[in-house]
Amino acid sequence: MLNRRFGNTAIAGVTVVALCSGAWLLRSGAETHAPPQPSAAQAHSPAGTTAGQDAGRGAAAALPPSPPDRIRVPSIHVDAPLMGLALTPTGSLDVPPAAKKNLAGWYEAGTTPGETGTAIVAGHVDNAEGPAVFYALGALRRGSAIEVDRRDGSIAVFTVDAVEVYDAKDFPDEKVYGAARRPELRVITCGGGYSRSTGYRGNVVVFAHLTGSR
Repeated sequence: MLNRRFGNTAIAGVTVVALCSGAWLLRSGAETHAPPQPSAAQAHSPAGTTAGQDAGRGAAAALPPSPPDRIRVPSIHVDAPLMGLALTPTGSLDVPPAAKKNLAGWYEAGTTPGETGTAIVAGHVDNAEGPAVFYALGALRRGSAIEVDRRDGSIAVFTVDAVEVYDAKDFPDEKVYGAARRPELRVITCGGGYSRSTGYRGNVVVFAHLTGSR
């Protein structure tokens, strides 16, 4: 893949395909267990409004860099540790071990959550045993809170601006991974429908910006 710039750091443009095998659905053969997908009502507002206007809350001042240790999304009952993710030899973003279903990862060579730029968090939607950490990500709503515990003892609080789903072939690298002038967060998992032959067809992406800290 061609190198692109996201999270204020040069990195390959990827759609975290390794998250998207749909092992649980393939094993159970039950598409009725597919994870929730975001509705059009949770997408970004029409062109001309900003992400901050979408969520109805202004941006908070950036925090100094500090690695994250944990992510919490109370409205969908996520409370999970974070591990550092690097790039694979092919230039795509690596993923957490599939066997550890309550584990997410962040791109550790990029922006840390809370500092200026676009921080990237990714996690599995399921594994062979059932739902994983971001199974319910598609049910998240605009205005919801995401909290990230940081190693310096602070908690970065983000507000969700939009939740969108993209087919893999139409994944908007620049929109998702592009550099930002304020502290922003992207949380990514699989979605976009499921096929037994190919697994999940795309990705669910949560767009959020920093609105506070404590």
